[in-house]
Amino acid sequence: MIELKNISKLYKTKNGEITAVQDVNLTIQPGEIFGIIGYSGAGKSSLIRLLNGLEKPTTGTVVVNGQEISSISGNKLRNARQKISMIFQHFNLLWSRTVEDNIAFPLEIAGVSKEERSKRVKELIDLVGLTGREKSYPSQLSGGQKQRVGIARALANKPEVLLCDEATSALDPETTDQILDLLLDINKRLGLTIVLITHEMHVIRKICNRVAVMEAGHVVEQGEVLNVFQNPQAQITKNFVMQVSGSKESKDSIKQMLVNYPTGKIVKLSFIGTTSGQPVIAQLIKEFNVDVNIVHGNISQTANGPYGTLIVQVDGERKNVEKALKHLDTLEIQTEVIDHA
Repeated sequence: MIELKNISKLYKTKNGEITAVQDVNLTIQPGEIFGIIGYSGAGKSSLIRLLNGLEKPTTGTVVVNGQEISSISGNKLRNARQKISMIFQHFNLLWSRTVEDNIAFPLEIAGVSKEERSKRVKELIDLVGLTGREKSYPSQLSGGQKQRVGIARALANKPEVLLCDEATSALDPETTDQILDLLLDINKRLGLTIVLITHEMHVIRKICNRVAVMEAGHVVEQGEVLNVFQNPQAQITKNFVMQVSGSKESKDSIKQMLVNYPTGKIVKLSFIGTTSGQPVIAQLIKEFNVDVNIVHGNISQTANGPYGTLIVQVDGERKNVEKALKHLDTLEIQTEVIDHA
């Protein structure tokens, strides 16, 4: 388990103090994939450096697997870091070493025998899908392959926690999905706790169980990914959800619909889990004698199940429209009447 209690981090500069992290409290359960999302300058990179002891908090405590990382130093800290590995946005590989030598490097530092190193490196190359590229140098690899080397190297000493600092930001969308699938597979196989730092909601949606949203050093919102998608509270969270829900694109459609169809109701429906597969529209038309025009729709798959949004215009006799909306409430579908874009 990872616990951050009342964490603040201040940096002293020639222009005065800068608060990077302020009064953060987080608990990350063993074996979960936890996302921390925020724009540049939100404090998320400072926060991840506190988790592995690269930075000490100005106030508060950081506890990882029962050990207070924020209060140890020297050999104790070095030993603790062997159980907390990290992968980076720009890979941080040794360019003069081959794939297998890059992966073996932390094992060399740890004093592992050559025979054991060779065995472990082969296991990791198979795990991350780099069989056949053992003798290649980083300059001969694609971005996704370089990140696979980074992941294998991070796993060399069998860590309990894997920290990912913008690990997919330098990759194209298809390669990003492949790396996220790999991380998800590693999490399931090894029971590894993964903490993901990112500014991309797609990353959070795809593999994270829970998420914390950071802004100006504060955690402004946190919870299960599905719940955050369904009911974002902070404006910054709403902005992130719009990245993958398509809500932003629907505004023009809503405006046009309000002009073209001034009667009836414009309604946003939010679905979670099994409700996303229900034949809701057909049921409304058939049972309540209303017209339903689809404005915009989107279904996103999260680690904990599907989340969907559908914006429709429901028109007809007023009493029938009201009955239809009440029926939606009985289906555990979140319903929001929109009267402006």
